[in-house]
Amino acid sequence: MKKILTLTFFTVILFLLTVGDLIAIPAFARKYNMSCKTCHSPFPHLKPYGEEFAGNGFVLKDKDSPRYFVNTGDDQLSLIRDFPIAFRLQGFVTYNEENLNRIDFTGPSVFKILSGGAITKDVSYYVYYILENGETGKIEDAFLMLNNLFGSELDFSIGQYQVSDPLFKRELRLTNEDYLIYKVRPGNSEVDLTYDRGIMLTSSFPTNTDVTLEVVNGSGIGEAVASNLFDKDKYKNVFGRVSQEVNKYLRLGTFGYYGNEIIMHDSIPNGFKNELWMAGGDASISQDKFELNIQYLIRGDKNPYGILNPGKELKTKGGFAELIFKPQGDDSRWYMVVLYNQIDSDDSDLDYKSIAGHIGYLFRRNIRFIGEVIYDIKYEYARINIGFVSAF
Repeated sequence: MKKILTLTFFTVILFLLTVGDLIAIPAFARKYNMSCKTCHSPFPHLKPYGEEFAGNGFVLKDKDSPRYFVNTGDDQLSLIRDFPIAFRLQGFVTYNEENLNRIDFTGPSVFKILSGGAITKDVSYYVYYILENGETGKIEDAFLMLNNLFGSELDFSIGQYQVSDPLFKRELRLTNEDYLIYKVRPGNSEVDLTYDRGIMLTSSFPTNTDVTLEVVNGSGIGEAVASNLFDKDKYKNVFGRVSQEVNKYLRLGTFGYYGNEIIMHDSIPNGFKNELWMAGGDASISQDKFELNIQYLIRGDKNPYGILNPGKELKTKGGFAELIFKPQGDDSRWYMVVLYNQIDSDDSDLDYKSIAGHIGYLFRRNIRFIGEVIYDIKYEYARINIGFVSAF
């Protein structure tokens, strides 16, 4: 009990010392002179209106006008008048991370520099640079989006992004605990559903059906290898998804992923081929106060260790269930989240089971003060995070 009180005391001090400099308005809210509440509840979790805004190239329909661009006298040149830039800063005090029975100050655990918006009509971009957990900074999301191709509902994106973005966006979750099934890499495989480089095609239909197709390298967003190539082999991997709005409360989706990769081995100069696939389904149920998100997937790898005569296909399955509760709906300053993760694999090192309880308070629309307890069911220990998340 004494350790918990000490942890809480230092967290409050940390929060009070930082909050005075964090009250500001993020880039998109500045541009349109509107509250973060318009798109988020609470930030960074998107409301349907925010999803529509992002899908429209970070443009409010019928709201952009020439005043957002510099008049150069050249109608073939589009220059943004006020360059959109925003920051995200978060820090925590943690207790018992990795079951080490220690208190640690992790502020800042994340610092991001973000920018995005319309370059010209139906062309937009989004990029951010992140410094995380004291590591050297890097660019994660970075893509160009072309909207309404050929006068249709077809959108095209190229760059680097998370393969799982059409499912549930990891970067917009409220909890410290992750959607861990998206990060699974059996054996020596480098393929997962997080960041990759490629192209994405999305389209919406009058039946409230959304369709997504991605073609990606399948090798993540690491440094270029020989000949300045980012893809480490000759293969391209494919991801497809179909999502259907059943009614105003329920959306159902299904997806599939297929690809190949070369896994290098010291004894074989050209490495070994791993053929893999993923398939799954998801559901979202939402109303004013509650939102329930469920994801389940199965993955098969034929040779994830890169060996001769690998034997039977290695199977991995799992998912998560996330319940968000906002007592006063979008007007809530308090909110709660429960997140359950489970992974079962033939590669026992990947097995994982946890439940996280998260409570947050909006000090301002763009500043959250949070507490989170994550219980690792497999190893039977809990870890605690208390701190802040801000955007300005």
